[in-house]
Amino acid sequence: MIEFKDVSHRYQNGQDVLSRLSFSLAHGEMAFLTGASGAGKSTLLKAVAAMLRPSSGQVIVGGADLATIRGGRIATHRQRIGIIFQNFNLLHDRTVFDNVGLPLVIRGWRHQDIARRVRAALDAVELLGKERVYPLTLSGGEQQRVGIARAIVAKPDLLLADEPTGNLDPEMAQDIMGIFRRFNEVGVSVLVATHAIDLIRQLPYRLIHLEHGRLSEQGPVSHGDLHVSP
Repeated sequence: MIEFKDVSHRYQNGQDVLSRLSFSLAHGEMAFLTGASGAGKSTLLKAVAAMLRPSSGQVIVGGADLATIRGGRIATHRQRIGIIFQNFNLLHDRTVFDNVGLPLVIRGWRHQDIARRVRAALDAVELLGKERVYPLTLSGGEQQRVGIARAIVAKPDLLLADEPTGNLDPEMAQDIMGIFRRFNEVGVSVLVATHAIDLIRQLPYRLIHLEHGRLSEQGPVSHGDLHVSP
């Protein structure tokens, strides 16, 4: 699903964020991306979503070399990906229904089809019945579930999550990880960037650990204690 080949990225201020990084994520695999702040996790996810182009190297997603896509093909690529943010990024003046259905409205779907998909997405995150409420009336965990519903409403092949549990208490964080596991069990590829080492230590998925933009280690989360640089 994802392949990085010798990928480096340097920001305009001269800072090297990724440095000759090579790794892959198989179709249908779920993995965790860890590392200290500034290690390159968010930059890696942005490269997968074609939100930035790396300075060098090759990023291949679903068999497509992202260096070759331009214009409308970038939008088509992003439509295959669901993205979940730490800070939810919800529209507070729109209902839960409108927030979740927005990706389908942008694509020009018919209202009846949008309604069906939105209800299915909210049911998947256990928020069916909350369609007409506004995000600010929900708890942090519920708002994150709305963000996940929005990310999966178009049935993407790949889910990317950037610190999805960073603003949640431990119980809510476990619930959110459980949702990702359920999607992975039905074949969705999932890559989660997280600092929640204690939480992911309990889960049997591969760890991809970055330090200063380089791959530090890979392996099952359950193998021994994990080290994250302070």
